[in-house]
Amino acid sequence: MPLVNIQIIEGRSQEKIDRLMENVTETVSQSLEAPKENVRVVVTEVPKTHWAIGGVSAKNLGR
Repeated sequence: MPLVNIQIIEGRSQEKIDRLMENVTETVSQSLEAPKENVRVVVTEVPKTHWAIGGVSAKNLGR
């Protein structure tokens, strides 16, 4: 059973997250020839205050 963990910075709409999970499921299913029902996708949204890019908090980068 494939398990995909994805971490993203908070702030995307639920519709975008749903589309991401659907697309990842489809890609993994096709790539591994695994039934979609066996593919697990976990999306974790991380607060901007807990994500650094180049040592600078994403909150301060305006992303």
